[in-house]
Amino acid sequence: MPFNLDAYLARIQFSGGYAPDLKTLQQIHLRHTCAIPFENLDVLLERKIQLDDDSVFAKLVTGGRGGYCYEQNALLRRALVDIGFQVEDLGARVVIMRPPEMPPRTHRLQLVTLGDERWLADVGFGGKTLTSPIKLERNSEQTTPHGVYQLSLIDEDYLLSVREGSEWLPLYRFDLQTQYFADYEVANHYVATWPASHFRHNLTVCLKVAAGQTITLSNNQLNVAGQKQALPDAVAVYQALQAQLGLRLDDKQQGIGLDTFTAAFNVVIQQDKSITP
Repeated sequence: MPFNLDAYLARIQFSGGYAPDLKTLQQIHLRHTCAIPFENLDVLLERKIQLDDDSVFAKLVTGGRGGYCYEQNALLRRALVDIGFQVEDLGARVVIMRPPEMPPRTHRLQLVTLGDERWLADVGFGGKTLTSPIKLERNSEQTTPHGVYQLSLIDEDYLLSVREGSEWLPLYRFDLQTQYFADYEVANHYVATWPASHFRHNLTVCLKVAAGQTITLSNNQLNVAGQKQALPDAVAVYQALQAQLGLRLDDKQQGIGLDTFTAAFNVVIQQDKSITP
């Protein structure tokens, strides 16, 4: 289904006028993360993830689903470009798990230029994702509705970190080299199909709440604004995806039936012995 800006704005509950300015960018960024969940269900179901604008729109807007960084930031990018923003595509190396060796560029994000200022926009990093754009400047603590972030330099890269208590948690590092659609296609295929990919072995869903809270579902562990609960079975998880995390699962093209979900979730249970069945 072709991308439609009005339908996207309705999906994220954005109303009123808009322009290619900072206020609009901030409002869209926040509303997007509070309306469209981060989720990797299609990876677990081994469905092919299409990254063209129309396919992403059909899934995340028309179908009421969510997606991960390649889809989330593709949708945001198309909306911003249609409004008139100047957007550049970037790629990042995820370091949140402190890998022993340099990881590949497997995260999609973008840079938005407003006059003589550049802003990092990223609605696709799960529970730690930005809910507001941050200025591309070093060593400056920047407050967003869901946390305090900072950009620093490491070698010749930017490093994005989030404040966790009294410490800074590194999230990802990136440079300003332009990424092309082919780069994202290759990275998406790698993340979705590589046998050791985290997304192939774990259910990961996240939705932000405008008041500053975060709702996450990690396998069967539901966390609603700090209140944690272990869900007893696949049926309870399936219900939580809809009731707590706002996913539509009944769309004819993008939906997921309970039996289909249960079969995939049971594989996750078998792989992760820490999950309570």
